[in-house]
Amino acid sequence: MKFIHISDLHIGKRVNEFSMIEDQKYILNRILEIADGEQAQGVLIAGDIYDKPVPSAEAVQLFDWFLTELAERSKKVFIVSGNHDSAERIAFGAQLMSGRGVYVSPVYDGSAAKITLHDEYGDLNVYLLPFIKPAHVRHALEHERDIQRLESCQDAVKLAVERMGTDSSMRNILVAHQFVTGAGRCDSETVAVGGLDQVEADIFDAFDYAALGHIHSPQSIKRDTVRYCGTPLKYSFSEAEQEKSVTIVELKEKGSIDQYTVPLLPLHDMRKIRGTYLEVTAKSFYQDMDAEDYVQITLTDEEDVPDGLLKLRVIYPNLMQLLYDNSRTRQSRQIDAVQDIEQKSEMELFGEFYELQNNQPMSAEQAEFLKKLADNIFKY
Repeated sequence: MKFIHISDLHIGKRVNEFSMIEDQKYILNRILEIADGEQAQGVLIAGDIYDKPVPSAEAVQLFDWFLTELAERSKKVFIVSGNHDSAERIAFGAQLMSGRGVYVSPVYDGSAAKITLHDEYGDLNVYLLPFIKPAHVRHALEHERDIQRLESCQDAVKLAVERMGTDSSMRNILVAHQFVTGAGRCDSETVAVGGLDQVEADIFDAFDYAALGHIHSPQSIKRDTVRYCGTPLKYSFSEAEQEKSVTIVELKEKGSIDQYTVPLLPLHDMRKIRGTYLEVTAKSFYQDMDAEDYVQITLTDEEDVPDGLLKLRVIYPNLMQLLYDNSRTRQSRQIDAVQDIEQKSEMELFGEFYELQNNQPMSAEQAEFLKKLADNIFKY
């Protein structure tokens, strides 16, 4: 059985005050085309459907259109709520929608929804675990002994998974929205102070495939089948060098899994541009670029350009951000760095240093290598 794994749609999101709704409709239509071309039987949507707990009317209408198109194609859809969503709003109408093959995680009540599918290899179970925190689990299981001792997301998710009673002899998929230790973050993600939201990948050992959401960069953690598919669109300039994609996973007989990605080409790409004002406004500089791309321009002039943003938007109409990199701004960054350095982890600090030196973020492979290296160093 073949599935398309997507997550973190963030429908209704605005990036630097630019509405992304048209870009989102374009990319969702592209995902429908991929679903048709791949002849996938199901779509796994791993949370953060919307960008806000109370989404706009146009955001709700867009997601409604997307689900309707999938249902019309007889694609099974499996949805969990993320930390940006209202679990109650996402779960509204779940029983009605299940009649059309759209399955939505209910508000966590101590158990996770389980949907059993059947193909030529037998039964396949899909478990839906919405985004949970210790408070959610304590509330759902408040009458159980020692439940108040749950303090971390690690404890909460581990208990929630244990209560599923997964049969390891069967094929099992989990759709969840959590932060797994070792995953590389982007600037567009919500960060919990001190890493309190982290869970270990070992928690998902009972599942043949863990379709995860929450992290915006496509990556696998510990094993290929504990997978973040990433966002379908770039939502920050830290993602400018990434190639967005959907993950395709096909489960055959128990233990046989095919997994690969299909690239997603956006309506407008996101890019970083750097140079003096005269350089970036020269026709020879921009004539081979798509002028409609979302851009961040860093000017290296020592003096600010009067009305620089308005002038540059004549050439780059979707200029989202104008920055300066000169002796004045570098001195300012040094002052700011001293103030917030104690609030960042070693991985975040090294990641910032790497991006400063290379003008691009670390890849998922580099971040994983760094984490393993750091873990070995800190053992002693």
